Amino acid sequence: MFRPLVELSPAEQRQIVTLPPTIAKLTEVKHLVLYGSNLVRIPPEIGSMTNLREFSPYTSHRLHWFPYELTRCRRLKASTVSTRSLYGNLKVRAPFPPLQPGRASTRDLDLLGLDPGVWGTDVIRACSVCDRPIAEGGLHQVWISLRVGTDTVPLLVNACSPACIDALPAPPDGYLPTPHTGGPGIRRKRGDHRA
Repeated sequence: MFRPLVELSPAEQRQIVTLPPTIAKLTEVKHLVLYGSNLVRIPPEIGSMTNLREFSPYTSHRLHWFPYELTRCRRLKASTVSTRSLYGNLKVRAPFPPLQPGRASTRDLDLLGLDPGVWGTDVIRACSVCDRPIAEGGLHQVWISLRVGTDTVPLLVNACSPACIDALPAPPDGYLPTPHTGGPGIRRKRGDHRA
């Protein structure tokens, strides 16, 4: 069990809004506990935690979405997510933020110094789907809700092409049926309680 924030004071914990990309080196961690954190985002490098079996960000109420790369944790079987805090949850009605329009090229974009308030992350190195370097292609962001562990959560996909978006799996029944770019026009059916 790995609890990276437990030894920090409450004031220090409040300052941490994301984990470092070096979590990719934690390939032997089986249970990641982020209980009650102040995290706003998880870096896509979490997908390299190949032995992760349990993911517990419960009561991390500022964490509204997760990177698609979390689906690369093939051994992940259990999760504890505060689903009422997630984008698209009908009870709380936190809407999916609108994503930037797709780009055929990233030449005019600093992929290592992005504004996380605009792009959802400060760095995009590779396609969430095919793992090809994003700098070699375009950038197309979408939201998709998929099962991760025991929860269905909204995932942010940074794809290099529309073909990679087309290759995404179908969301479970009761969720938005296709990838989307968010915004106020995205509405789920009333009466559906899932995110």
